Order: sequence, then structure tokens, then C-alpha cells
Amino acid sequence: MIKRNIENKLHDWMENNRNALLISGARQIGKTTTIRQFCKENTKSYLELNMIENPEFVTMIQNAKGAADLLERFRIVSENTLVKGESIIFLDEVQKVPEIITMIKFLVDEGSYRYLLSGSLLGVELHNLRSAPVGYLSILEMYPIDFYEFLLASGFSENTIASIKTCFNNTNEVDEFYHNKLMDLFYRYLIVGGMPQAVQAYLDSGDIYAVRQIQKDIVNLYYLDFMQYASSNGQLKIKSIYDRIPSELNKQNKRFVFANADKPVRFDRYENSFLWLVNSGVAIATYNVEDLTSPLQQNRSSNLFKLYMSDVGLLNSFYSNQKLMRILNKDKDINNGALFENVAAQQLLCNGHKTYFYRKKNIGEVDFVIDKDGYPTPIEIKSGKDYKIHSALKNLISRPNSQIKEAYVFADTNVKKEGIINYLPIYMLMFLKETELEPIDLRIKI
Repeated sequence: MIKRNIENKLHDWMENNRNALLISGARQIGKTTTIRQFCKENTKSYLELNMIENPEFVTMIQNAKGAADLLERFRIVSENTLVKGESIIFLDEVQKVPEIITMIKFLVDEGSYRYLLSGSLLGVELHNLRSAPVGYLSILEMYPIDFYEFLLASGFSENTIASIKTCFNNTNEVDEFYHNKLMDLFYRYLIVGGMPQAVQAYLDSGDIYAVRQIQKDIVNLYYLDFMQYASSNGQLKIKSIYDRIPSELNKQNKRFVFANADKPVRFDRYENSFLWLVNSGVAIATYNVEDLTSPLQQNRSSNLFKLYMSDVGLLNSFYSNQKLMRILNKDKDINNGALFENVAAQQLLCNGHKTYFYRKKNIGEVDFVIDKDGYPTPIEIKSGKDYKIHSALKNLISRPNSQIKEAYVFADTNVKKEGIINYLPIYMLMFLKETELEPIDLRIKI
């Protein structure tokens, strides 16, 4: 089974948190498989109820006359004996039964069992669940497999990755053997992406066309969801926006422009569809900021943005077989800018960053900006040999009274540093996280 980063958070929840835990994210990213495996490995018994595969469970919960009655129903349908204080009740696809969130406070207070919930952000239902009582339900977002997880699945050990991270921390070049191997795997990741079924097919057979078919099947599954929700919301134009993401990313500035018959149209006509895609987890929005003052959130523009797919492999499924082979062969004449940027958006999101891009007329445009260690930090993503050509980044750094302490350029290169600009191999995006704090005792001694 592919090891997922969220497993560490599940263990932390099990040991240190008595709340119920909701794992949310898009369809097909491995939520159910990960939670099920965790329950098997960490409990003597557990109960799994899927609200889509077994709709009778929805009725069972809706008809319960309070928490005590619901617990009795859980015990009756369980094939295994539930052990007080140890067993986990895993409720899957809970967006189908929002009533469970109303009851979770009472179930947690009662204390017999632990509760793991999972939901897919495919519709507005889950937003209602986010109004859960504070102190009784914690929420974790889950994403497709990132490059760190992909490396582990491909045979890299955690110790080897840790040694590569030391090069990142100390701005030392990576040994040529490891660097070349990591770059080879990164180009494979561009094709395979992070949907667990696709990654497993790649690991089992190496058949890139089997991987491609799985990706297309997942996109078609998303289309069915789009049709379901668009049919009940006449204003939604979900599929048309999703289908345009690849072409918009292939433009020079990559900003998403709403148009009808090649003419710009008002954003508010498409806003609900755009937000649906982002909130469902199948697309990633990166908003524009013109003022680099932390926190960047306060300076973002709500209607000027770039839109990426949640998984680079799904983006690649829109490309031709010929382009796919050129990517695998590292053809220097092909522009991989859209793919490199899509991976960057994914990885930064997995690392816990809210992403923005900077654009100002007299400066230019910088691919990404994040809040890092209290300062705005610009990031350029380069897929070609000219990775040191970045006039907008240099203009930004050289401004009077700039708050920028360091900047990053990620490219197909090894580690270099020039002034405050760190030139790093593209695979090192997995290490770009907030500096971890040492444990601090906030109590005042009297």
C-alpha cells in the first residue's frame, strides 16, 4: 500500500485528540483506502459505513431517535464486536447524511468509540458540515499523492530523502547520481500524477497507457458529477470551465479569462461554477496580489486568478500521446511550463501554503508568492534552460523598502545561490514549508 503523509496526522489524532475527525477532499484521492487501512492497523475492531454504496445507512441514521439509539443501530449493523474505548466508527461519504454532524457532539461526549468521517467535496453539501460544533469535530484536507509520497512509493527511503533535504537546507548541490534519478522520477510524475489508482498501475506494470486510461476514467467520473450538479443549478457552467484549464495554462500569462465566442464576459456570470470547482477540490485557484505585505490574503484580488488542476496527471490526460512521449523523453523543444507550474501549485498546497501570484504593470509577473516565516516570498517556476532570466523577479527584489528576504527559482537544475535568490531543482518544492517551531511553554509562571 502507498504510504500517505496524512497517516502521521491520523496517528496524532488517535493519541492526542478526542474529537471526531473529518477527512475531506476530492473523489478518487485515496481517502477511504487510507482510513480503512489505518483502522485495520490501529484498532481491534472497527465499523465502516459507506453512505453512497449503502444508502440504507443514510435512512438508518436519519431515523435515529438520538445518540443512544444511533449507537445501538451501529452495534446491530456491525459484523464485529465494538469495544468501548478502542473501536473506531468510520462513516464514509458523510455529505449524504448531514444529520450525523448534528449528532457528533453527543456521540463524542458519550465517549464509547472514536469517530472518523470522510467526505468528497463534490457539491455544496459538505459546506454545511463545516458549521460543526467547535470542540467536537476536527477537519483535515487530503490531496492527491504529492512528489514526496511518489518518491517513497518508487523505492526512495525516508533517510535518502532526508539527506536530499539537508542539501536544500544548506544550499549544497545534490550528488549527481541522486539528482539525475530524482529528475527522471519527476518527469515520470508529470505523466503519472498523484491519483492513487494511476500511481499503483504505474508501480505494478509500468504501462503508461494503462495509467492514461485510469486518468481518463477519473475525468469522466468528474464529468458525471458536473452534470449532476449543473442540472440542478442552471447557472453552473462547471464542465466548460474545467475543460478550458489546459488551454488557459498553455497561454503565456496563464491567467484564466472568461469568454463567450472569443469575447470577454463578466466574472460574476461564472463565479458560482468557478467556486464549485475550487471548493470541490478538483481545481486549485491562485489569486493575484499587487501589494507584497504579509499576510497576503488581505491583498488578494477575487476576480484575477490562475486555475490549475488538482492533479498534474489529469492535466496530462488532455494532451496527445505524441506530446506525452516528448515529455518522457525530456524533449528540450517542448514547453513544460504548464506542467511544472501545476505541480508547484499542488505541492505548495500540500505543504500548507496558500498560493498567490504577483502582477504589477511596472514590475511584471511572478509565478507564485507565499507567506513564509512572516515574509512574502516570491517563487518562479522554470522548465527550460533560461531559468536565470526572470526580469519580474529581479525588479521585485530591487524595489526600495522591499520586505523580501529570500526568493526561489525552481527549475531543471541543481542547487545554486546568487544573493537572496535560491536556484533549486524542481523536485525540492516538496521541502518548501514553514520553519517548524520548537516546543514553547506559553504558561505564565506566577
